[in-house]
Amino acid sequence: MEVLFHESLSNWILIALAAFIIGLSKSGIKGIEMINITIMAIVFGGKASTGVVLPLLCFADVMAVKYYHRHAQWGHFWKLLPWIAAGILVGVYVGKDLDEAIFRKVMAVIIIVTVALLLLIEMGKNVTIPENKFFAVSMGLIAGFTTMLGNLGGAFSNIYFLATRMLKNDFIGTAAWIFLVINFFKLPFQVIYWHNITAASLRIDLFLLPALILGFFSGIVIVAKIKDESYRKIVFLLTIIGAVFIFFKR
Repeated sequence: MEVLFHESLSNWILIALAAFIIGLSKSGIKGIEMINITIMAIVFGGKASTGVVLPLLCFADVMAVKYYHRHAQWGHFWKLLPWIAAGILVGVYVGKDLDEAIFRKVMAVIIIVTVALLLLIEMGKNVTIPENKFFAVSMGLIAGFTTMLGNLGGAFSNIYFLATRMLKNDFIGTAAWIFLVINFFKLPFQVIYWHNITAASLRIDLFLLPALILGFFSGIVIVAKIKDESYRKIVFLLTIIGAVFIFFKR
């Protein structure tokens, strides 16, 4: 798939901002990543943007794992990973020939579901969701499916980790390992099956790396100042804001 990109100053500023936000997200400021998804979709189109974003995510995942690798909770990692992989395979099949207009509608529905689930979790204070196997399976499948179609898996992994009430560094470290594996798992499908990653898209990514790196290290400084008891509330709020943003900007 050819990357259609009008190289105006405004578009370069927009995608540099998106790359900066990717860095912030991978440093641990979860929920903000949906703003990046919206910006990239505006500039490149919904499906084409996934091929531009994925190599950037892979690069940022390596940085996140290097920084937070000691904090991974492997029980949750193995509980989610097989189902995320299965969801990706479904997304590969469904998304290859998906019409752009339909794709946008699917993204909008995904956002609505994300917000609804987050609100249900917050209201159900006494619900032991993390112990429910069906919850882990469903969140894994949806995260895999949505990460393939629009790099939206982070929203659903946030729901799962918010429900487990993990400490800040455990949340970030576990998510870092999961997305390192699944984003690299997605690469060959984007290259070989969807033809979404090309020499042209990689050249764009190369120019965006400085903004991503700046975002990552800026985020590290910010996250270090956030207390554990405040982190969950911030992630919840940012995920809701990101969901509303991407829905109304479609």
